[in-house]
Amino acid sequence: MADELEELHYLKGAQFINQLKLIIYYGEFRPVDGETNIFSAISEQSDDFDNLINAARKAVAHGNRVYILPNPGGIRTADFIFENKGIFKMYDLKTISGKASLENRLMESIGQTNHVLINVCSQYNPRLMATQIRNYFQVNPTAIEVLVYKGKKMLVVTRRMAQNPLFLIQFQRKYVK
Repeated sequence: MADELEELHYLKGAQFINQLKLIIYYGEFRPVDGETNIFSAISEQSDDFDNLINAARKAVAHGNRVYILPNPGGIRTADFIFENKGIFKMYDLKTISGKASLENRLMESIGQTNHVLINVCSQYNPRLMATQIRNYFQVNPTAIEVLVYKGKKMLVVTRRMAQNPLFLIQFQRKYVK
């Protein structure tokens, strides 16, 4: 599967989506015990397994089927493929447990995928988060979407939304609501 994951870095559009489907259908995914709609290509002994499962459960609650990707050495890969009603997207997970670590974590995802999933597990200033997400879109011209999971809530931020002059206010309202 390492070759198929590496090839994703060179594909766009329909070829990229077809490669995601190939990875899902011919990959080494097995159902995660006790979970519906979560499939994994990594071992439960993996250091990141609990963190990935926590975020995957939230994604399933929002209607996704989740595939946890392996992390072969030497290849920058995302963590998940989400499938929702025939739409496939690949996400890099960034779990936030500190008070000011988001911007660095977002910058780490550049070159892995153009969709990022932020799983907020601590109190985080919503204005600071909005500012850092906006900065991420400004620095990364290929970024398409940032999903933010806070508890059971999901916020979707696209490049267009982040460029809106009212984004900081709108994001803060949705985040604290």
